[in-house]
Amino acid sequence: MTLLRTLATASVLALAALHSFSPAKAQTPSTLRIGLQEDPDMLDPHKARTFVGRIVFMGLCDRLVDITPELKLVPRLATSWAFSADGLTLTMKLRTDAKFHDGERFDAAAAKANIERAKTLPESLRKSELSSVDTVEAPDPATLVMKLKRPDATLLAALTDRAGMMLSPKSFSGDVSAKPICSGPYKFVERVQNDRIVLEKFKEHWEADKYNFDRIIYRAIPDTTVRLANLRSGELDMLERLAPTDVKSAKADSSLKVESIANLGYQGITINTRNGDAAKQPMGQDKRVRQALSLAIDRKVLSQVVFEGLYEPMNQPFNPGNFYLSSDFPVPERDVAKAKALLKAAGHEKVSVELFVTNNPVDNQLGQVLQAMAQEAGIDIQIRSTEFASQLRDQQQGKFQMSRIGWSGRIDPDGNIHPFVTTGGGQNDGKYSNPEVDRLLNQARTVYDPAERKKLYDAAQKILQDELPIVYLYNQTVFFALRKNLDGFVINPDGMIRLAGLKRS
Repeated sequence: MTLLRTLATASVLALAALHSFSPAKAQTPSTLRIGLQEDPDMLDPHKARTFVGRIVFMGLCDRLVDITPELKLVPRLATSWAFSADGLTLTMKLRTDAKFHDGERFDAAAAKANIERAKTLPESLRKSELSSVDTVEAPDPATLVMKLKRPDATLLAALTDRAGMMLSPKSFSGDVSAKPICSGPYKFVERVQNDRIVLEKFKEHWEADKYNFDRIIYRAIPDTTVRLANLRSGELDMLERLAPTDVKSAKADSSLKVESIANLGYQGITINTRNGDAAKQPMGQDKRVRQALSLAIDRKVLSQVVFEGLYEPMNQPFNPGNFYLSSDFPVPERDVAKAKALLKAAGHEKVSVELFVTNNPVDNQLGQVLQAMAQEAGIDIQIRSTEFASQLRDQQQGKFQMSRIGWSGRIDPDGNIHPFVTTGGGQNDGKYSNPEVDRLLNQARTVYDPAERKKLYDAAQKILQDELPIVYLYNQTVFFALRKNLDGFVINPDGMIRLAGLKRS
């Protein structure tokens, strides 16, 4: 513990060397400034994968379906939907009063073009989410029909996110990311990489009267302390992911208010097992080394030292309280002796491995604590830090051995596990592959009864808990900090910022 506390203290002291920020400026009532922990990746919902990108898309791109804070499906661009008796046809009725930012009407033909692009675009990360869709039809402007290859219990949940976001089909021939043309309440104005994204109110939006700001500015500020300082100074109106170490201070600030909720996802370490030359090292090639790493980590201490005890330790892809969380796999206690024995059985006294972390103070401190824990078991972790979009790019290209990364979570369990561990999964950066895991998780997609689905997830987890392509660490409570005069914020377990109803008092 002494070493861990020393590291924690040193990391906190290091935050004193802050980047400078400009003094507060007078803000017009029509501008809302939001601080993001990272700069989003590409602003194309079919190619994007960052959490902060989803936050920007909430203002920019409408979805077919949305979710409530109670995780119920509600209409958005789709006003109603129904599956056929055999589960092989999904029919959606669509709004007739929605427009894209280029003035074109949203209709079933446009929705069809979007679903087909998400299914077929070579770089699309939505292919796995829409893999059950065989054909898409638009029999009339207000009716969208999806013919499925198999029943799919996950499809509606997928359509609440980027798979269900609608772009103007006329924009497909250009660079969508450079100037995304969606149908959301705000339209794209400009982007300055690693600094800001600016949106402007779309006055022809079908729900324009619910949006009270003329302009939204998203600022990328990775340093958590600088981000909070900008909020206190009035440079920001709100920020996402307030650091746990700052929660007490922010709550004591009379000019601020803090909202929090446990999110739907997980945080962990993705391990490269098959993606190129970087996988050809003991951690990637031998499950015993991965098991040793997991046993070397004290998840409870990790939460206490780095997150003030505010994050729940976990070792599964499903959040605490989730129906699909299995009691068969409790959070393991730290066991350094067993970790050393596993390394020895794998033929190693010591191993060295590189860990990718994001270049913010919290993630760097987390990496240092993991490094100290693993060192005691004979695992020498070398920390590599970079900004988040670069981290994701290198992961996809196989230029990593281990990466400290998480997932914001989905309302359907499939969204937390299938894309990450199935062969060819859209976000399976380590290229882990096991035919039995594929079979179980593909079958789970076709089962609607929760109890029967859970049996399949439990069986898949039995394999995954042994092979450990992902070492799960903790569930992240999402803290938002807002200026006291900002009203109407409704917190949601998906961690997104919905702009409807937000206003200054």
